[in-house]
Amino acid sequence: MLDVRALCSFADYFVICTGETKRHIEAIWQDICEILKSKEVVLHHNEGTPDSGWMLVDFGSVIVHIFAPLERDYYQLEKLWYKAIPVVRIQ
Repeated sequence: MLDVRALCSFADYFVICTGETKRHIEAIWQDICEILKSKEVVLHHNEGTPDSGWMLVDFGSVIVHIFAPLERDYYQLEKLWYKAIPVVRIQ
């Protein structure tokens, strides 16, 4: 998770994660949406599909990027947002 508050106006945090398969990507997306909905957090927008290897879930101040391994390596968001402050990193 990256703290991007000092770098952009459209979000406070980016969560960047990897799903190993299409099914895994969809399961991550579903769990995030279900848990946050139960806490009455409003989903503003989502994009992508498990087939594309990338899904984005926009909760306003938090944007979640779920990548397949190849797409995550290709887009390298951590390098693009290298000035962001890492909040937590799990490997």
